[in-house]
Amino acid sequence: MKSAEKNRWWHIDAPELRLEAARIVLPLVILGFLSTRLIHAPHWIGQTGFNVPDLGGHWTQPLYLPPLPDALAWLLVAVLVSSGLAVSLGWQTRIAAGVFTAALSYVLFADRLSAFTVSKLAPVVALTLAIAPAGRRFGLDARFGTAPPPDPALALGPIRFLQWLPVVLYSASGLCKARGDWLDRNDVLWTYLHDSYQSAFAHWLAAALPAPLWGALQWSVLVFEIAAPLWLFWSVSRRWGVLFSVGMHIMIGLLFAPVIWFSLLMIALVTIGFGTWPARTRRSQSPI
Repeated sequence: MKSAEKNRWWHIDAPELRLEAARIVLPLVILGFLSTRLIHAPHWIGQTGFNVPDLGGHWTQPLYLPPLPDALAWLLVAVLVSSGLAVSLGWQTRIAAGVFTAALSYVLFADRLSAFTVSKLAPVVALTLAIAPAGRRFGLDARFGTAPPPDPALALGPIRFLQWLPVVLYSASGLCKARGDWLDRNDVLWTYLHDSYQSAFAHWLAAALPAPLWGALQWSVLVFEIAAPLWLFWSVSRRWGVLFSVGMHIMIGLLFAPVIWFSLLMIALVTIGFGTWPARTRRSQSPI
């Protein structure tokens, strides 16, 4: 079997350009999600707001981080924001990404009550950028000649991980839905529109669309999520998988306003990992 045939399921061009896109975009999305918390640092991780008491090693609290003095809370927020921006700007990228990872990990465990999917994914994404050879193109270090030359072979591993991250999330979500009510009822997705996350658009759309259409949308989401590896890794279906994923998350953001940052993070991961890149970038692709 020819190499091209063996790799047609896996082949993704320009891995180092995709890595740089991840380095620029993902920290900004994470900071955008945290922005409503960052401006209230003393109430978030400081001593001013409500703090969960130390339960003394109880199994429901495997790790307890005491609240910081308010001045230190503001300092940690400054470190988190500056390190995230440094990663996006490509300045001392690996060091900045390591600091960003540590700060994100701290705030995740310090305020577990408000931990959301983005909160849990953020340290993983930041750690990937810290390990990866990011910041070698389009950043300040590359601009001033202090970054090593880009290496597509080294960028391939981190991009593979960032590809598998949304795919595993999709498949796991689909399997959980299948084990729940999604195979037994056709109105599960419709009922979601009436939850506490409901937006004005969701209220209007729930009444505007005919009931059978919600059942069809529910099944299409289920089929896409369970078969996400096929949709996104197979070159024949990849473009349609990306379009469906982006459209699905746009709808999620419109219907459930509080999860807009999760939608943006997933759109960024899918388009960076699987989107079709301009032909001019293929000069830098690496053989797989």
